Amino acid sequence: MTSRDIHRLQRPALRRIVCLFLATLAFALPAVAAEPERSVSFVNDIVPVLTKAGCNAGVCHAKAGGGQNGFQLSLLGFEPQEDYEHLVLEGRGRRLFPADPDRSLLLMKATGQVPHGGGVRLDASSESYSLLRGWIQQGTPNAVEGDPELVSIGVEPARGAVKPHGKQQLKSVAHYSDGSVRDITALALYECNDNAMAEVTKTGLVTVLDIPGKVAVMLRYQGRVAVYNASVPLGAPVESLPESRNFVDELVFANLKELGVPPSPVCDDATFLRRVSLDIGGRLPTETEAREFLASTDPDKRDQVIELLLRSPDYADYFANKWTSLLKNRRDDSSDITSNFAFHSWIRDSLLANKPYDQLVRELLAATGTVIANPPVAWYKRVKEPKEQIEDVAQLFLGVRMQCAQCHHHPFERWSQDDYYGLSAFFSQVGRKPTDTRGEDLIFHQRGVAGAKNVKTGLTVRPAALGDDVGEIPPAEDPRLRLADWMSGDANPFFAKALVNRYWKHFFKRGLIDPEDDIRDTNPPTNPELLAALEDHFRKSGFDLKDLVRVITNSHAYQLSAVPNEHNLADRQNYSRYYPKRLQAEVLLDAFDQLTGASTSFANLPAGTRAVALPDNSYNNSSPFLRVFGRPDSTSVCECERVQSASLAQSLHLLNAADIKAKLATSNGRADRLAKEEKPAAEKISELYMAAFAREPRAGELQTALDYLAEERTAADGKPVDKTKAASENFQDLVWALTNTKEFLFNH
Repeated sequence: MTSRDIHRLQRPALRRIVCLFLATLAFALPAVAAEPERSVSFVNDIVPVLTKAGCNAGVCHAKAGGGQNGFQLSLLGFEPQEDYEHLVLEGRGRRLFPADPDRSLLLMKATGQVPHGGGVRLDASSESYSLLRGWIQQGTPNAVEGDPELVSIGVEPARGAVKPHGKQQLKSVAHYSDGSVRDITALALYECNDNAMAEVTKTGLVTVLDIPGKVAVMLRYQGRVAVYNASVPLGAPVESLPESRNFVDELVFANLKELGVPPSPVCDDATFLRRVSLDIGGRLPTETEAREFLASTDPDKRDQVIELLLRSPDYADYFANKWTSLLKNRRDDSSDITSNFAFHSWIRDSLLANKPYDQLVRELLAATGTVIANPPVAWYKRVKEPKEQIEDVAQLFLGVRMQCAQCHHHPFERWSQDDYYGLSAFFSQVGRKPTDTRGEDLIFHQRGVAGAKNVKTGLTVRPAALGDDVGEIPPAEDPRLRLADWMSGDANPFFAKALVNRYWKHFFKRGLIDPEDDIRDTNPPTNPELLAALEDHFRKSGFDLKDLVRVITNSHAYQLSAVPNEHNLADRQNYSRYYPKRLQAEVLLDAFDQLTGASTSFANLPAGTRAVALPDNSYNNSSPFLRVFGRPDSTSVCECERVQSASLAQSLHLLNAADIKAKLATSNGRADRLAKEEKPAAEKISELYMAAFAREPRAGELQTALDYLAEERTAADGKPVDKTKAASENFQDLVWALTNTKEFLFNH
C-alpha cells in the first residue's frame, strides 16, 4: 500500500473524528441562527478560483516536471481529479485545515500571510477567498450530489463596434447541464489576440486603442473558450475606391468602407512589375522586360505578365523552395543527397505541371515504396515518428497546432489528448524496411488494426479526424488514404482554409488569420467573408494553386501602392495598402547577382543555378550570405524559422563582406562592362535603375549619379587614378549604393 493510499484512508477518518468533536462541543455553546451555506463544488467552484489566481499556470504549480516546490496541479485545471488528490491527500493534509480554515496553508500562502514564491494571489475579503474557505470548512468535498456539468460558456456582447479609445465591459456566462446559467465574469480569464489594438482587464473591461481593424478577446473558463469580436472603425470618409476586378476587391474594399479606412491608389507599372516578379518568380524583372512593359499600352499587360510568370520555371523554382523547406527536405548526411534531389524535383515538377493541391498532399501522405521509384517517400525519411508526422501534417496542411494536446487539453482550443492520438493513429501502420541504398528505407503499409496508445490513459485510440468521424477502417486499408480523403472532403473546415490563408500571407505579408498556421476559434480572421470566399473558390477550382495566385495578384487589392495616405498609415491588417516586406535570403542573393552580373557557384549543381532553386539546406553552410540573411535550415514546418528581420550582421555583410566585394568587381560584370562601354553616362545610369528598380532614375537621382561618375579619383599619394580603373570603381560604388537602399532590399 502506497503512502497516497494510506492518506486516502486516513483523511476521511480524521475528518469524522474532528467533526464529532466539534459537534459535541456545539452542545455546550449557545445556539446561533445561521443561514445554510451553499455546497461548494471542487470542479465548478474551486478549480476556476485556482485558475483565475494563476496557481495552475505553466509557470507556477502546473510547471512541467513536477509543479513548484513539491506541489503540482494540472495545467489550467484540465485534470480536476488529479488536482483534488494533490491538494487534499498529499503533504500529510497540511495544505488544508477544516477545523480552522483560515489557518490552511493554501489560504495563508495565497494571501501572503506566510512566504510564497508566487506572491499574493488572493485578497482575504474577496469572493474567491470565501469560496475556498467555505469549501475547506465543508470538509473539502470532492463532488457535490447533483452537481451539474459545464456545457458551454458565452460572452455578452459577442461582437460589436468600439470607437478608438472606447471601452466595452464584457459579461461572461456559464451554461450547465441542468439548464442553469452562472455569471462567471470575475472568474473567467481574458486575453487579447492583438495587444497593440486593445487591452483587457482581469474583470473583462476592454479598452480599444487607436489602430483600426478587427480585434478579438478570448475568454477561457474550465477548458471552455468563447470569443468577443470587436470592430474598431477609423471613421474617415471613403469617397472613392479602385475598380473591383474580382471578389477579392469587393470584399477587401467593403471592409475598408465599413471601417472608414481609405485605401492607397493602385501602384504604378514599374512598382507592379517588380512586385509581381518577386512574389511569383522570386526574381527581379530584367532590364528588357521592364522597358517593354513600361512602353506597352496594352490595357491587359498586367494580366499577361502574371500569366507569363505562372508558366515560367521561375514560379516552380520559387514555390518549390518554399514547400521543400516547410516539408523538411534537410540534408544531415551525405547519404541524404539522393532523397533531397528527388524530393525537390518532385515538388518542383508538380508545381510546374500545376498538379492539384489535394493530389499533391495525397501523394505525400500515402507514399509507399522507395525514394527512387516514388520521391514523396523522402518525407518519411525525415519525419519518422507518428507523433512528429501528425504534428507536422496538422500544422502545415490544416493550420492547427496540436503539440499541446499530446499532454493535456489544448489551452486555446477544443482539442483533447484523444483528438491528438486519434490523428496519430492514421500513421500507426507505416512500415519500414532497409534497402540496398545506405540510409534509405522502403516505406509500406503494415496490415492490422490501426490505433495509437494514449500515454496518459493507456487506452488505444482508433483513427479519428479532427472533430469528425472517418468510419471503421478495415485492416487491409491504409489509414493514410482515409486521412487524405477526409482532408480534401467538403466537410473539412481546415484544409482549403489553411492553404489560401498561407498563400494570402505570401503575397500580403500578413495572413487573414495570423500566424498563418494557427487557425482556431480564438484567433478569428480579420476579414472572415474574404477568407470564406477564397476557400470556396479554391475548392471549386479543383484545388488549383496557379488559379489561386492568379486571383490574388489580378486584384487591385494586391496592386495598391505601398505609400500610405493620411488615414491608413496605422493600418496593419485591412490591406488598405501594400505592406513592404524584406526580400528573402535566396531572392536577395539572386537579385544581387542579377544586378552585378556575377554568379554564385553551388556544389553538385549546374553553373548558373539560382539560390531559389537550391534543393535543400546544406548550401547554407557554404554561403555566408544565405546564413546571414536568414535562409531556414528546414528543421520546422513553421514559416517563422525563416528570419526576415534586419540585423547588424546583415548591414556589416553588405558593407564589407568579401563575397559582396567580389561580386561588385567581377570581371565582365555590370560595373566592369559599363565602365568600358562607349555610351552616354545617363544611359548607363538608366540601365542600372531599370535593372534594380524596373524604373528610370528620377531627375535628382540621375544628377547625383552623374556628378559622382564625373569626379576624378586620386590615389593615396594624391596622383590621379587610371581613368579605366576609376570608372570601374565608380560604377562599383554606384551599384553597391543601389543595393543598400530600402527600395532594393524590400519588395514594395
